Amino acid sequence: MPSAPGFPILFITATRIGDAVLSSGLIKRLADEIPGARFTIVAGPAAAPLFAHVPGLDRIITLEKSKSGSHWFQLWREVRKTRWGLVVDLRGSRIASLLGPRRRAVHRKAGQPLHKVLEAARTLKIEDDPAAPHIYTSVGVEAYADELTQGAGPILAMAPAANWIGKTWPVERFSQVAMTLLHGHGPMAGGRLMVLGGAGDEALALSLKDSAGRRFINLAGKVDPLTAFACLKRARLFIGNDSGAMHLAAAAGVPTIGLFGPSDDRLYAPWGDLTRVVRGPRSYDQIRALDPNLDQAICHMMDLPVKTVVAAAEALIRQTEI
Repeated sequence: MPSAPGFPILFITATRIGDAVLSSGLIKRLADEIPGARFTIVAGPAAAPLFAHVPGLDRIITLEKSKSGSHWFQLWREVRKTRWGLVVDLRGSRIASLLGPRRRAVHRKAGQPLHKVLEAARTLKIEDDPAAPHIYTSVGVEAYADELTQGAGPILAMAPAANWIGKTWPVERFSQVAMTLLHGHGPMAGGRLMVLGGAGDEALALSLKDSAGRRFINLAGKVDPLTAFACLKRARLFIGNDSGAMHLAAAAGVPTIGLFGPSDDRLYAPWGDLTRVVRGPRSYDQIRALDPNLDQAICHMMDLPVKTVVAAAEALIRQTEI
């Protein structure tokens, strides 16, 4: 499928939402610096909606992994007829060499632990000036986010789910934090609770409803990631496990607290000056020593107390007051 006139760029990004967000700033950098940039973006099904409003977008290709690896052959068949000016491959495949673009930028895993934003920046050799995550929206998306979040009072956003029980902080502790911040003399007293999550997280989200009463905005399983991002831009504070929602919050510019346990915050900490990492007394390496493959069906977040998260939230609220 030939691209529109301009400089055609094939940008192959991640399957997961969080990884796609962390590398999204590269698209903005290319759009800003290459005249006539035209994008074909390849992403996994969950992440693909995030790129619907990239300027100069020709096409989004949803790439579903297959165990046999045949998805790469299918992709090659779809894009081989275009004379690409640049192929950016953040999955480190061989497709760039097969397509023969004028320029190629292929991800190579860092030898030492390196934050994923910096790792992505190395692909374009801009690690000295890394591109912060950036998600494009539209007037329509922003208007819909206004509608979903309308009402009085600051919004506390929470994402209590994660892709593995091992890094999921107990939901009752999220509830205790919400009640402490939103009620009585809490720093967000009179505010609202907005809960985010994907399909399958609806019940978990509803379990937090009593923490906010009528001042409850439930987006779990109801909006796509791009709409969730726009809604997060209207929040006063975000608290959540290491997840795609956490990285969306940080990219949205909302003060963000990421709760970590069996995740390496050297690689996956939320990016930005308004972000904080909170973990219990054990380091990632200590947890990994007990669960080397990080595949045990146990929660590694039990040693993170409510008071630690509340203290971090109160401090970040104070530090970001206008």
